[in-house]
Amino acid sequence: MSFYHLLQQATAPDREHLFKAPIIEACRKGEISRDTYLLFLSQAFYHVRHTVPLLMATGGKLGQEYEWVRGAIAEYIDEEYGHQEWILNDIRACGGDAEAVRHGQPGLPIELMVAFLYDQIQRGNPMGFFGMVQVLEGTSVAIALTVADQLKKGLGLPPQAMSYLSSHGALDQEHLKFFESLMDRVENPADQAAIIHSAKVVYRLYADMLYQLTETQAS
Repeated sequence: MSFYHLLQQATAPDREHLFKAPIIEACRKGEISRDTYLLFLSQAFYHVRHTVPLLMATGGKLGQEYEWVRGAIAEYIDEEYGHQEWILNDIRACGGDAEAVRHGQPGLPIELMVAFLYDQIQRGNPMGFFGMVQVLEGTSVAIALTVADQLKKGLGLPPQAMSYLSSHGALDQEHLKFFESLMDRVENPADQAAIIHSAKVVYRLYADMLYQLTETQAS
């Protein structure tokens, strides 16, 4: 079995838990409020702004034998740079306070998720970073385009309020193919274990954020 498929298999229960978050079904039906969508965007901003710094930190911690990974990281950086500003633009298009989000603080799940990833890179195995890629790009491909379409209908928001979701649904389809080919080159058992562990942790923390959005909408 290829490592990518092993990774998919090992994280299947964690992925299922995430996709059971009620907010995902509510989004698919266009049944969330503008305030909940803004809250989702704010939490997205708080992890997306760390994507490029995390990539840079990962590249800097890898040894010479991982030059093939560093090349992939350079491509990721080129693709991901500045995406946090797309989210702030969406917030503005929804009538939200983008600058308050820029200078605000994430909820606990996202704060812990980002801190965990930096810790993995600095103290653990930097290859663990790719567990986050597995979670976020896989989740984006599975739901982003459908959710964006339904939110436009349900909330009556203009297309420019959906640039992050709409662009990432399509963009991450290509990213996921690239990610699969990259993961299938990972042969070191310690690297494989680190990626699986990180993916499981990120699935749990990202799911916690999504479940909290449902609680916020209900309150």
